[in-house]
Amino acid sequence: MAGEIDKILWDVAIVGSGFAGALIANELGKGRRRVIIVEAGEGIPPNINKYMSRFYSATAKVPESPYTPEIFGRDRKLIDPATVAAGRPTVVSLGAKNWREPKEAYLIQTGPRPFGSTYDRVAGGTSHWLGTCLRFAPNDFKMKSQYGRFVDWPIKYKDLNVWYEEAEKELGVSADVDEQRYCDIEFSPGYNYQMPKIPNSTTDQYVNESLNKDPLTEVETGFLGMGKPVTKIPVRGVPAARNSAPYRNRRACAGNTNCIPICPIQAKYDPTITLNDARNTGSVTFKERSVAYDIVVGANDLVTEIKYKRYETETGKETERGSIKAKVFVIAANTIETPRLLLMSTNGGRTPRGVANRSDMVGRNLMDHPYYVVWGLSPKKIYPYRGPLITSGIGDLCDGPFRRERAAFRVDIGNEGWNFVVGGDPNVTTLDFVNGLNKSGVNAPLERRDSRLGDEELFGKQLIDRLNEKFTRQFRCGFLIEQTPDRDNRVTLSSDHKDGLGLPRPQISYNLSDYTRRGFVAAHRMKKLLFRKMGLDDFTKIDNDDPTRFEEEIDGERVALNYTGAGHIMGTCRMGDDPKQSVVDKFQRSHDHKNLYLVGSSTFPTGATANPTLTLAALSLQTARHILDTDFRR
Repeated sequence: MAGEIDKILWDVAIVGSGFAGALIANELGKGRRRVIIVEAGEGIPPNINKYMSRFYSATAKVPESPYTPEIFGRDRKLIDPATVAAGRPTVVSLGAKNWREPKEAYLIQTGPRPFGSTYDRVAGGTSHWLGTCLRFAPNDFKMKSQYGRFVDWPIKYKDLNVWYEEAEKELGVSADVDEQRYCDIEFSPGYNYQMPKIPNSTTDQYVNESLNKDPLTEVETGFLGMGKPVTKIPVRGVPAARNSAPYRNRRACAGNTNCIPICPIQAKYDPTITLNDARNTGSVTFKERSVAYDIVVGANDLVTEIKYKRYETETGKETERGSIKAKVFVIAANTIETPRLLLMSTNGGRTPRGVANRSDMVGRNLMDHPYYVVWGLSPKKIYPYRGPLITSGIGDLCDGPFRRERAAFRVDIGNEGWNFVVGGDPNVTTLDFVNGLNKSGVNAPLERRDSRLGDEELFGKQLIDRLNEKFTRQFRCGFLIEQTPDRDNRVTLSSDHKDGLGLPRPQISYNLSDYTRRGFVAAHRMKKLLFRKMGLDDFTKIDNDDPTRFEEEIDGERVALNYTGAGHIMGTCRMGDDPKQSVVDKFQRSHDHKNLYLVGSSTFPTGATANPTLTLAALSLQTARHILDTDFRR
């Protein structure tokens, strides 16, 4: 079969099968184009049973644990990425002691700060996404012209509106249009989301009541810099590709609070749904366990083929080499693996900087939404651990005149108690009270909160009563901070470290700008306002050895801050009109090679504060239409 596939001249070859690759493949398949998808990870399983089994038995219940490759070996140590054919970063390889350890961490990080986000290589690793489907605000597309910061996108909100609607239809989004009209976000007349919004949780309701019981004053909100008095801060439902009612033969959300790492009933959309639709067109072929490593450029700067290495599931050893020939090529391998592939493709010195890189912009402007997470205990029962992980947030503060001086932020309200922040509640707190420990910080008086020793050892009814009293009051929220597109935050190739197929691993240089750090300062002030209004007892803890820790002077005191990755990896193949300052045009087509498209959030010129998925999906549908409408006959 491999030989036959390599003999075919395909209409379109796509590398990667995440959101962008799946959506484009399906549209092209419906247009009767002959498409092949080259996927580095495993194939699409017939069901999620193996994923669930792997998750249940995993030592660490991290977002990557249900999916291959395995994180730990039989010796219970992290598997050396040098032995893995299609490697990936994982949460457990981003700790203080191992984020710079090549034998444990796939990404070769040169600092000065850790890049905290991870990804998978199974259908783009997108089964473990949260499902959030926010649109960018109109000003997010014109930061340079509106606020004198960064660059403008080569498209405007109004250009993308129709594609947002198409993406929402394909993914199936639950939300309320009227509730989403903020920061100048507009919808077509008569437009409605596919399903009603997911109901607000009891936690959401308490946040809204606490913040807006009385009008806010300028003294309380002046730090926001919104340009007009802020007397109310709405808590709005978050649009989600999660069924609130049966949709496209998928069940409605049952509130498992397990959206990450996997929805056990597939009420949440993931790209395997669209991939199956694509294959059912009869025009799309899927080639899994095949790692693209070289893009070949021929005459007239057109790409002629992509070389790949195939590996065996059990051993990870290379079993086959081949080449895919096509008229059009689409690289949809994510924000780190796409530039890695481009940079590896030097064509014997004819493209010394790599393919699509005459501008020297490939790999630059790596972005995330550095995620500042805080938590505490409420004075009243707010009943977390009910419903999806996130149902509401605060988005009205993500745009305003302040963006001339500091980064914007958006607030996520968590429904999972302290599960995320203490590394596995409700187990951690339970073990604390059973064994007289204090890892969570709640089994000790306030003056001894940092002590490892607990104040109580309980069992029976006393234990149940104490746990009910603590768990029902847990609260956590997170601030997604806008990140500067910095050319020195970048992906390059490691010259010293290779993966299991002998290919150079991605090397990451990453830092936070002063602009972004000033966004953290505003987020911390918002945290103080929120905690005061909610009456929370603050349990937020930042370890001294945390490599993401930094300090800022805030309102006369030195404050420790930190971040984790949001999983919102953006930049590295910037979109723009100027070929000298960008990698692709507004259709995500390479400036250097007219039959090569680079798709996904790697093309984002700026990152704003909204999760990138819906915007990259909208851009992908626009790109698919451009490919269908363009004559690539040679």
